[in-house]
Amino acid sequence: MSDVPFGFGSNDPNNEDPDDRDKRDSSQGGSGGSESGAGGSGNAGQFPGFGGMPGSGGMPNFDIGALGQMLTQLGQALSHSGGGQGEGPVNYDLAKQLAVQQLHSNERTERPKQEQVKAIEDGVRLAEMWLDPTTALPAGTQAVQAWSSVDWVEKTLPTWQRLCDPVAQRVSQSWLEAMPEEAKQAAGPLMSMLGQMGGLTFGSQLGNGLAQLGGEVLTTTDIGLPLGPEGTAALLPANVNRFVEGLDRPASEVTVFLATREAAHHRLFSHVPWLRQRLLATVEEYASGIRVDTSSLEDLASKIDPSDPSSMQELMSSGMLEPQTTPEQQAALNRLENLLALVEGWVDVVVADAVDERLPGAEALSETIRRRRASGGPAEQTFATLVGLELRPRRLRAASSLWRLLTERYGVQSRDQVWDHPDLLPSAEDLDEPLDFADRWGGGSHEDLEDPIAAIRRTEAQEREQSNTDEESNRDGEESNRDGEESNRDDGDDENDR
Repeated sequence: MSDVPFGFGSNDPNNEDPDDRDKRDSSQGGSGGSESGAGGSGNAGQFPGFGGMPGSGGMPNFDIGALGQMLTQLGQALSHSGGGQGEGPVNYDLAKQLAVQQLHSNERTERPKQEQVKAIEDGVRLAEMWLDPTTALPAGTQAVQAWSSVDWVEKTLPTWQRLCDPVAQRVSQSWLEAMPEEAKQAAGPLMSMLGQMGGLTFGSQLGNGLAQLGGEVLTTTDIGLPLGPEGTAALLPANVNRFVEGLDRPASEVTVFLATREAAHHRLFSHVPWLRQRLLATVEEYASGIRVDTSSLEDLASKIDPSDPSSMQELMSSGMLEPQTTPEQQAALNRLENLLALVEGWVDVVVADAVDERLPGAEALSETIRRRRASGGPAEQTFATLVGLELRPRRLRAASSLWRLLTERYGVQSRDQVWDHPDLLPSAEDLDEPLDFADRWGGGSHEDLEDPIAAIRRTEAQEREQSNTDEESNRDGEESNRDGEESNRDDGDDENDR
C-alpha cells in the first residue's frame, strides 16, 4: 500500500502500459466488458474508458464503442456522488462498496460462529476482572461483539469519516486555491466535475485501505484509535485465527490476550472524556495546515483539456499538487504521535500487569504485537496514507518505560491521575527524559488541577510570603546601612578627639 498522502496518487494510477491498454480495448471490441466505477477491483474511481477520449493532438484511437464505454463508466462513477454519504470531500458510499467487494473477492468475510462469539464474550469478561487491580479506571465496555471484516468496515466508517473529512476537505480546497485563474476559466463548468472526481479519488483510496485493514485488524482499537462505537468491545475471530497461524500458542490464549488489550483501551477512552476529541482535533489541526506548492503549476492551464475529463483526473493523480509539510503540520503530527504513543504505552503496561502471571505466553504475545506494529503493517500504512503519520516504535517503547516508572514509584492510582487533564500528560521531551517527569510528578504539582481554587490560594500565599520576606530583607538592609553610618560617625568623632 502506498504511503502517498491521502488524496494523492502515483503518476500512473493503473500501473498499466499504454500498449497493454490498447490491446485490452481492442480485445474487448468496445463491448464494455471491463469492470467500471465502483464495480472494478483495486482502483475504483480510475476510469479506463478515458483512454479512448480525443486529446489536444487529435483522436487517433477514437471509435464509437470506446466513446460509449467511457460515457457509461463516467455516468456510473458520478452516480455515486449523489445523495447520502456520496456528498462531501470523500465518497464514502464508494469507499464502503469497494472495501466490501474486495473483502468478498479475497474471501475475508467469514461470519463469526456461535462458539467464537461465546469465547470472545468470556474473554472480555475475564479480562475485566484481571484489569481491575491494575488500573484505577473502571470497566469501559458496555457491549461485547464478534465482527466479520465487513462488520468492521461498516461500523468503523463513521469514525473514518471524522478522520478523513478534514484532510480531504483541505486537500480539495488546496487544489482549487493552487489553480491559476486561466486554468479555472478554461475548466469553466467542469470545475464541479473536478470536485466529484476528487470525491471519487478519495473514496477509492479509502476503500482500498479499509479493505486491506479489514482483512487483518484484530480488534476495534488495533491502531490505538477508538474506531468503533463507544463502549463496544469487538474482536474479529476470523482475523484472529489467521494471526494465530504460525504462533506457538493456542487460539483461546491469544483471544483472551487480545480481549484484555481491547478492554484496557476501552477503559481509557470511556473514562478519559477529552481523549477521543483531542485525537480527532489534532487530525483537524494537521489538515488545516495543508498547503500546495504552486511553483510547479505555471503550465497547469496547458495540462487541462476542457474537452477531456480524463486530463483532470490525471492532474489529480500526477503528484503535481503534492502538499508541502508546514511547521504547523509537523507540530500537529508530533502531538498526535506523542498522544498515540502514550495511549499504547499505557495499555502495554496495564495489560502486562494483568496477564503476565496468568497467561504462559503473555510475554511472547506482547513482543509479537510490538513487532507487528514495528513492521509497518497495514494499519500503520493506512494511517500514514490518511494523515501522513507513522507511529515510531521508539516512541511507544519510551512511553511504556515512562508508565512503568510511574507505576513502580507512585502506584496505580497516582499513575492514572496523569490522564485527569491533558495538560498533565508527558510531552515528547518527557519521553526522552522520563526520570525528570517522574520527579516532577512526585513533587505534587499535579494536585493544582485537582483543586484550582486551592492552587490559586497557595500561589497568593506564596506571593505574600515572598513579599513579606522582601520587605524584611529591605528593612534589615536599611538598618544595616544606618548602623554602618553611625559607626562611621563614631569612628570620626574618636579620631577628632585624639
